[in-house]
This record gives sequence, C-alpha cells and structure tokens, in this order.
Amino acid sequence: MDFRHLGSTGLIISEIAYGNWLTHGSQVEEETALACVRAALDAGITTFDTADVYAQGRAEEVLGRALKGERRDGLEIFSKVFWPMGEGRNDKGLSRKHIIRGVEDSLRRLGTDYLDLYQAHRFDYTTPLEETMRAFEDLVRQGKVLYVGVSEWRAEEIERALRIADEMGFDRIVSNQPQYNMLWRVIESEVVPLCEREGLGQIVWSPIAGGVLSGKYKPGREAPAGSRAADPKHGHFVAGLTGDEALLEKVQRLEPLAAEAGLSLPQLAVAWVLQNSNVSAAIIGASRPEQVEDNVQAAGVKLEADLLARIDGVLGESVKRDPALTVSPENVRGR
Repeated sequence: MDFRHLGSTGLIISEIAYGNWLTHGSQVEEETALACVRAALDAGITTFDTADVYAQGRAEEVLGRALKGERRDGLEIFSKVFWPMGEGRNDKGLSRKHIIRGVEDSLRRLGTDYLDLYQAHRFDYTTPLEETMRAFEDLVRQGKVLYVGVSEWRAEEIERALRIADEMGFDRIVSNQPQYNMLWRVIESEVVPLCEREGLGQIVWSPIAGGVLSGKYKPGREAPAGSRAADPKHGHFVAGLTGDEALLEKVQRLEPLAAEAGLSLPQLAVAWVLQNSNVSAAIIGASRPEQVEDNVQAAGVKLEADLLARIDGVLGESVKRDPALTVSPENVRGR
C-alpha cells in the first residue's frame, strides 16, 4: 500500500480507502462484510469511509464491529452527515442540532470516541453556512472530530466555506469527496483547481463507476447474477450506464489497454483516478474479499501519458465533464 497526505494536512492516509456504501448492512451478509474489511486490513488499507445514512446506520455498526480490536491510532475512520436519519423535522440537513446529534450517534455506532474526518454529505441550502461551520468547529475543539470535509460540493460552495472559516478563525475544511472516474470528470475544471490552490484533497468515490469499468457488464447481455445492476434494490444507481450499449462496448475496448499495462480492468480504473495529484485517496467497495485483493494492486501504479491519451481516445464523448452535474437537494427539509 502507498500513502498520501490528506490535502495539505499532516494526516497520512492509505491512497486506497475502503468504503461501505450499499454493501455493509444491506447488499452483503455481515460475515462477508467482515471478511472484506479483514482483506482490506491485510492489504495495508488503514482508511475507512462510511456515513450515517448508509443502510440507516447499520453500515456504521458493521464497520465498528469489523474494526473492533484494531489499534485505533493506526486507523483513519471517516463518516458523514446530512441525509435524513428519521422522520423528525431536524433529523436531516446541516443544522447545528442535526450535526451535533449526528456525530454522537455515529461515534456510538462505530464504537470510537473520535472521527478522523467528518464530512458534510451534501450542501444544505436551508441552513446558514456560518451555523454549519461553527458546529463543525465546536466538534474539532471538543476532540470528537479531528478534521472536517465536504462531499459533492461545488467549487463556489467550497470557496464560501473557506472564506467563512478564515473570517471567523475556524479550522478550514480539508477535503472534498466527489464521484470521480474515467467516465465522470466533472470536478476537473473548477473543483480541482480551487482545491489545489487552497490545499484540499479529493477522496473520490466510485472509481470503477459502480462496477461498470470492471468490464463485467457486456453489451447485449443481461447483468451478471449478484452484480449491482442485477440487484432490484440498488440497480438504479448504475442503470444509466449499464443501459448504454455503446458505452459498454467502449469499456470492453479498454481491456486490452489494461492488459498492456499488466493490470486488470478494475485495477486500471483505480490507478487512473490516482494519477490525479489532487486525489488523496480512491474509495473502493466490495461484496467479496477477492475484489479488495484485486483493487489494491492499483496502489503505487504509474500510468504512461500515452496510455492515458489512448483511454481518452476510446471513451471520447462518453465522458461527463459539466461541473453543473454536481448537485445537492434544494430543500432537504422537504424530503
């Protein structure tokens, strides 16, 4: 495993992190989830990312049990707050009440007394940003949170948060967690340049595009049994990609490029993300330990410029680049 600093902070994290969105407490049985975490630890992964909303708290609980007994100072545990966790009016968003309540619940479920990174899971248009930033600052001062980050925020939203922190003397946000992969590059034109200037790192999710960049979805064929696309509960997350046969054909054309580099297609996808110097870590998920063991082989891989250009040539117009595609709900309290 290779390691990187989280943005310009002193915190060192594994450049491949393990995340449990859609898996722990939901898609896979707990025994398998525990085996996946063990495979991640055995491979040298020290950074684990979750969120309160994943399986409505069950994902945090499973991860807490999986990491029990590990040396806490040797791990970096990240979680997030924003999405509804109940039916109450204040059970969602980034109000002071929900943030303070949310971190206490996450700490209890994870079985730890602090989080290395606590992230605003989306931007909240219904709460003053100053209120949100002060609540995060208080958690840092209390030692319950060491660093604060955001997820899926636009460049102008990140910039506003940085200015408020500077004006009010708060600790700054240190990271952003966006979707980023060969097919989804919406952060490159605005978010990445801002974060490079201001010292924020990207902790990117879906580097394999929900499994689409693994090559397992073949044009003209049904989704493999056990895959995310075949899952009636979670298939909608990748339906837009798996239903595009022209795109799936392009992905198949990436396979020989991966082979030339001595990589599997999933390894190529993860390695591609890590070529961006603003990326602090790529989050991988897994429904089987073998997937973890395969994906971690992308750590430390350097891809030649010619190979990167050939990948772009294959994917062409299928790549999404519009920064306006980064969205947060206009009214989370109406959800």
